[in-house]
Formats: sequence, C-alpha cells, structure tokens
Amino acid sequence: MARVVVVGDLMTDTVAHAALPLAKGSDTPATVSMHGGGSGANIAAWLAADGGEVAFVGRRGADIAGRNRDMELMGYGVDARLVMDPDRPTGTCVVMVTHKGDHTMMSDPGANAALHPDDLPKDLFAPGAHLHLSGYTLLNEGSRGAALAAFAHAGRAGMTISVDGASAAPLERVGAEPFLEMTNGVTLLLVNADQAAVLTGRDDPESAAHVLTAWYPEVVVKLGPDGALYANGRPDPVRSLALPVETFVDGTGAGDAFCAGFLPAWLDKKPPLEALGSGCRLASSALGMVGARPAL
Repeated sequence: MARVVVVGDLMTDTVAHAALPLAKGSDTPATVSMHGGGSGANIAAWLAADGGEVAFVGRRGADIAGRNRDMELMGYGVDARLVMDPDRPTGTCVVMVTHKGDHTMMSDPGANAALHPDDLPKDLFAPGAHLHLSGYTLLNEGSRGAALAAFAHAGRAGMTISVDGASAAPLERVGAEPFLEMTNGVTLLLVNADQAAVLTGRDDPESAAHVLTAWYPEVVVKLGPDGALYANGRPDPVRSLALPVETFVDGTGAGDAFCAGFLPAWLDKKPPLEALGSGCRLASSALGMVGARPAL
C-alpha cells in the first residue's frame, strides 16, 4: 500500500459524556476524560493502528499536552512530524456528548492555526505516496496557506490527493464556491451528508454526490447509521451498509476512522464496495469506544 501523508489538525479532546439530559444553566452529571484528537491526527492514528504506513504533519504547542500528543502518535506507529509553536498552545476541543450519544464540539485551534508552508517536510512529498488533507486545515484562514502549499507539492510529485469536508458549520462559513475552487485538482472528496448539502444545496446524498462528481473524479458520502456511498460520475452510486455496533458509546471520530479504513483499500484499487466496507468496519469500532482514536 502507498504511504499516506496526512497534513492536518492535532487537538486534545476533553470529552464530557452526560449521564442525563443537559440541564441548561445548571449542573449535569457526566463522565469527563481527556483524549488525543484533531481530525487529521485521528485519521493518521487509525491508519497506523490498522497497519498502514503513515506520516502526520502538524503543529503543536510547547506545552505538556503537545508533548503527550506527540508521544501518543509515535505510540501508534505514526511518523509524526510536528513543529513546536513557541507562542500558541496545542489545540483543544471540548466535546459534549449527550446521554443519547449526539456530540457538539467547541474548538480552539491553538497552534493548528499557525501551520505554515515551511512546516511541510519536502521528503514526504514523493511519487507513489498519497496526500490526505484535513478539511479543517483548509477552512482555517491561518493554516490555509500551508494547505494550498501541500496541494502544490503533492501535485508536482504526481501524488493522489484526498480531502475531507471537516464540519458543516465552518464549511458554510467559508462558503461552497471558495472550498470547491481551493480543492480543484483533488482526486477524492470525503464528506458526510450535511457537508455534501452545504457544498451542493442538495439534501439527498445521492444527488449531492452526483453534483460533486462534476468537481472531483471520486466522491464518498458518509451516511452515519445508513453506511456510505461512492460516486464517480456513473449513473448509479455504490452503497454500503453500516456494520452493526454492539454497544454504541460515542460518535466522536467515527468519520475519521471511516476515512482511515477507506483510503488503504481505495489506494490498493480494491472495488469501491470493498473500500466502503473497510471504512464502515473501522467506523463501527470507533462507535464502541469513548474518544476519537483507537485504544493504544
């Protein structure tokens, strides 16, 4: 399998899992735990834990959290290329999970917002490797220059490129047209149904995927409990069902796990149904655990 180079966000997630419905303006009992997070770093961790060869490029603070995140990635077997930011803290995200398992995130990008084109190690951009760019890196104005530089390096090296839609609200703030223009030349787009709707104005995932194939040769739309679909401009998209989850714990990171399951099979030119199934397999394991990463 090709080496995957992930350029993206690194966070510490503080996950608060509410035991009861949220008592607004008052106190709700919860289980609170700290985990490594950040969509890009999560994808790298899942890829490495599943046996892939992966490098992760990002930025961290000169704080204990940053050192812990760095060691954690190396523990998964990720070739972690983290630049230390002298001024900004490691990114932090507060993840509030309701008693039903829905999650809402409040994020402070910290050092992620200062990722610079000079932070990209030239040796990673080589023929035969694959670039996956976290959508957050592109949507954040501070790191956008680095994201566009990564696209340019990968293009010159003849690498295949995938990008994900990050999250619907920041995608909407940046706007569909700028995002589509910035990602021109990307081989594969991975989005969920909400992000697909923001980019196309279509609520039906199949018709949204069809519209997106005018921009990207290959498109995957993640459908949560309904599995995922793959489109490449042919009349009928390929659909895969989600795998049953024995005990649903927390949906955080399931989309990242899906990407990490899909990419190696797709890079090995396996049939789309097989690649979707591989994505659904890792997503279902993410749903059964607290936090967005596989257990170390």
